[in-house]
Amino acid sequence: MTLPNYAYFEGKIVPYAEAKVGVMTHALNYGTGAFGGVRAYWNSDEEQLFIFRPIDHFIRVLNSAKLLFAKFDHTPEDLRDITLELIRREGYKEDIYIRPLVYKADETIGVRLHDLRDEITIFAVPFTRYIEKDEDAHVTVSSWRRVDDNAVPARGKITGSYVNSAFIKTDALLAGFDEALVLTNEGHVSEGSAENVFMVRGGVLITPPVTDNILEGITRRTIMTLAHVELGVEVIERQIDRTEVYLCEEFFMTGTAAQVTAITKVDYRAIGDGEMGPITAQLRILYHDVVRGKMPKYRHWNEPVYAKEPASSG
Repeated sequence: MTLPNYAYFEGKIVPYAEAKVGVMTHALNYGTGAFGGVRAYWNSDEEQLFIFRPIDHFIRVLNSAKLLFAKFDHTPEDLRDITLELIRREGYKEDIYIRPLVYKADETIGVRLHDLRDEITIFAVPFTRYIEKDEDAHVTVSSWRRVDDNAVPARGKITGSYVNSAFIKTDALLAGFDEALVLTNEGHVSEGSAENVFMVRGGVLITPPVTDNILEGITRRTIMTLAHVELGVEVIERQIDRTEVYLCEEFFMTGTAAQVTAITKVDYRAIGDGEMGPITAQLRILYHDVVRGKMPKYRHWNEPVYAKEPASSG
């Protein structure tokens, strides 16, 4: 992966090589950080880069910080403006991934969340696909269970909790799958390793509720809106049993990185006819257009990075 040229670090934008922490940093030793994942998409027709739903993302970053007893004076708008300046410095004219990270910055020993210095850093890198076979992904049900809200809250993107995701993802990849499904301790479908999930049964779009240890995904909310408003599909949130997945007509995953990833096989069982279903296909097209600012109805979700040149007076 190409390294960035700059990062927002300790209150200012600096060359990326200067954005360093010591090996005793609390977040490195104890996982006491939280991150966000934000995408920006290049629209070649307009020659414009659009950040998708930045305010929503930065609200979630600051909410994750609250779970860690981390306090910042920044508003979501402040973080958006910092990000805009950072990307303009980079001059990206391609799809990118933006990573804000809040962390406990003290270099000290001792497990706690309070009485520690809180910092925030942001960087951005070019980014395309997260799951290579995102039109035809094969997944397995993981033997690992999703962390519980009373252990490590999944609705906060806590860095330490992603060790759970790493166990899940590595075992799936080494077994020859593209991703994994994870169950709650009660045996209901929760998420992928780092994606929300949807299934279609009887023409209804179904996704697990936020109380089943899922990330309250921004892409998830976007897809629920597009399915209901643009496709007229009924969308419900309810618990999903493992075997329902084997019997559904369509199944897909969503996330800022994963976007809309079609799942065509689970544990060697074909989903539907073993190909991407029509609702999934339509949602992929809609999402692609929305994030690039091509649908006026949803243009308020798109934050343009570059100022347009004023029209020539002739």
